[in-house]
Amino acid sequence: MPHALRPALIFAIAAACTLHQGPAAAADAAQAYPSRPVRLIIAQTTGSSVDTLSRVLAAKLGEELGQQIVADNRGGAGGTIGAEIAAHAAPDGHTLLATSTGVQVISPQIYKKLNYHPVKDFAQISLFAVTQNVLVTNPGLPLNNVKELIAYAKANPGKLNMANAGSGFQSHLAGVLFTHMTGIDVLHVPYKGGASLIAVMSNEAQFTIAPGPAVLGHVRAGRLRALATGGEKRSPATPGLPTIIEAGVPGYVSTGWAGVMAPKATSKPILDKLHATIVKVVNDTATREMIERQGGDPVTSTPAEFTKFIEQEYARFSQAISIAKLKVE
Repeated sequence: MPHALRPALIFAIAAACTLHQGPAAAADAAQAYPSRPVRLIIAQTTGSSVDTLSRVLAAKLGEELGQQIVADNRGGAGGTIGAEIAAHAAPDGHTLLATSTGVQVISPQIYKKLNYHPVKDFAQISLFAVTQNVLVTNPGLPLNNVKELIAYAKANPGKLNMANAGSGFQSHLAGVLFTHMTGIDVLHVPYKGGASLIAVMSNEAQFTIAPGPAVLGHVRAGRLRALATGGEKRSPATPGLPTIIEAGVPGYVSTGWAGVMAPKATSKPILDKLHATIVKVVNDTATREMIERQGGDPVTSTPAEFTKFIEQEYARFSQAISIAKLKVE
């Protein structure tokens, strides 16, 4: 054998051995994972629906994985700031994204330029909660159900203010869809985040449709009155509340969700370990009760189901975005 070929042959053998050991090495890495605290980027502000639910998951997930899950709120620009940070993080499982309807479905349709792809730049792991939007009013109003609200609005066109958390937010699109389907004339008033709920509590605005985790504490305290929920069926968190469909608006559905993703190149053994752990945690009775207490419906999914779900949600929200005539930013 020519002497000059020997180094090349040695390199080829070494490379082959490395490739052969690849899966085993990846499995070993997953076995040792996580080796330090895991950063969970929450692409919304503190106190938001996804933040509240993510912190419930993070506490239990950390217990199971044996490392602290550190919540890192990176709100702004419809969640795109946090999502971009997560998309470009090291794909070693130590940075995860707690994502939601706004980040994956709404913002990609209203922001013209994103420095990441909302689906292709991530490895979808699992959903962990579905949230129903809840129609709430100021408790001082003589409106006890959805039909009374619609009748009052039709008798007093333009006199009711409907608050939302800002243009393009879930509460905005939920409200636009509701007024479109009921044919009522109200003034849509944008606020900044949770200020929309304060506006309804003070009667500056008379009603809103907002994510359950953001409103149910106020409902229990008597600061808001809940009339109905936006799911296809009643939520386990509020079994006594009818759906808006039941209350007289056929076809109305307005829900949100929360899930966990990782940077795209994260190894499959680590993703599998995360998926199995999330499923275990969400199916734990105590965790389920806490998620429900916060206004969420606990769910899990396979990565493929999660991806398909996002595609379906994208199409569903595009209708409300079109009705709202939102301009691409």
